[in-house]
Amino acid sequence: MASKGGIVVYGMGESMATQRVLVVLVEKGLDYELKVVDLRNGEHLTPEYLQKQPFGTIPTIIDADGFKLYESRAICRYLEAKYKGRGTELVPKGNKALGLFEQGIAIESSSFNSLAIQIVGEKIFKRMRGGEPDMAKVAQLRKELSENLDVYEQILSKQSYIGAETFTLADLFHLPYGAMLVKAGESQLFESRLHVKQWWNKISNRPAWKSVAAMN
Repeated sequence: MASKGGIVVYGMGESMATQRVLVVLVEKGLDYELKVVDLRNGEHLTPEYLQKQPFGTIPTIIDADGFKLYESRAICRYLEAKYKGRGTELVPKGNKALGLFEQGIAIESSSFNSLAIQIVGEKIFKRMRGGEPDMAKVAQLRKELSENLDVYEQILSKQSYIGAETFTLADLFHLPYGAMLVKAGESQLFESRLHVKQWWNKISNRPAWKSVAAMN
């Protein structure tokens, strides 16, 4: 965590979107300070916070030079671009490599996160609010995600990572909701596919992710 004068992150350690940003900061070896914005107490809706993030979501960052940015994926891309050459390189170079990387980014968003977030919402967040999950809905979402992970298995049988032969943001973006799927009892989605399992084990055992996950 950061020394004074580093990057300030407004968010919560248990927020998946905040985790996405924190992992990038750790991978890049950047100093940061996490200032907790407690959603449970409505701190994201205070006038002070809404000046930083008018939609009232987390995270938001303020860089050392005062530059302010919100939306976790945008923040991650910004940090990699500004601090390229520091720590882990998370976006590849070269037109073809970049094209494949962007393809991987799109795959995560449309074919993984869009379904994982709903499964986690039903099985974990709904219970946290005192409700019961709609297991018929979960079964349908699981079926769709399983079909998509069958395609992941094909991709990962030919390359080491989703967007390239090296670890990139396309892989990193899977970590927060992938870990929540495991917590929700859905680890078989990874474990039942050889190459997906190997890939998940590689990315989820990276020291940067383990250090961020340990915050919760």
